Amino acid sequence: MLIKHLDRPGLVHENGLDAQRLLPWPELNAPFEGSWCVIAPGTASTPHAHHEYEIFIAVSGSAFLESEGTRVPFEKGDIVHFTPGTGHRVVNESGEDFEMYSVWWDLEMSERFSARHPEGAK
Repeated sequence: MLIKHLDRPGLVHENGLDAQRLLPWPELNAPFEGSWCVIAPGTASTPHAHHEYEIFIAVSGSAFLESEGTRVPFEKGDIVHFTPGTGHRVVNESGEDFEMYSVWWDLEMSERFSARHPEGAK
């Protein structure tokens, strides 16, 4: 068992939020990437779209998701999925941090994973 602990003081500000990326983690062999994300009160992540598939898992607090002209509540326990090319951002209008985990993947990541396991993942 390997545990990678959250390093709150080491969070990096990127894309309008504070984050700790899952990778690099040399021992981890996965067909995806991920990041712990904290959106401070009164702020929002940078609106963007990309070629990867992505899910957000709301861990604590409450915020709003904005995507393709739609705005919906996003709260602890919720999970959202974005397909490639879908614009999105998270808006935190509350008085506390909103925390979530983001996981993204694409065909290239899956192919690299498969190449490392030509006999199939065990």
